[in-house]
Amino acid sequence: MRLHSFNGNLTAPFENFIFLNSYLIPFYFKEYDQMKKIEHIGIAVKDIEESEKLFSALFDTLPYKREKVESQNVITSFFRVGNNKIELLQASSEESVIQKFVDKKGPGFHHIAFSVTDIYSEMQRLQDQGFRLLNEKPIDGADNKIVCFLHPKDSNGMLVELVQEKETTS
Repeated sequence: MRLHSFNGNLTAPFENFIFLNSYLIPFYFKEYDQMKKIEHIGIAVKDIEESEKLFSALFDTLPYKREKVESQNVITSFFRVGNNKIELLQASSEESVIQKFVDKKGPGFHHIAFSVTDIYSEMQRLQDQGFRLLNEKPIDGADNKIVCFLHPKDSNGMLVELVQEKETTS
């Protein structure tokens, strides 16, 4: 098959080739789908009930779930906004990292969470890249997830959460 003209877009059967100096060169790539999408944005709050009222008015919808996460000493409330989720986080104890965050910085943006297909391999990949993890193993999170956090000093001051759906047993 001949390539009659090149407009910058190669299509089948040439999708695994690049066009360079009149040559078609095969290339191989590792498919990367670890960080698939932004799973949610976390917002630290002082009072979950008052914040639910505020965000219900802002988003014109009610939260779809409220849950206490014992492993993190937080109460969470989730909103769906289009294809996105917003998680409100209130401390459930004085030892909670959310309580420390609110005491130091006040309520507001806390973290961004990315959905991953394999949290263990993604944790290893990020450690290999020099990122520090705040927990060595995934921990139970809200909304039927296991989670791991990256140290914010390694990501321009932003707390990053890796999120994977828990495996269900039949």
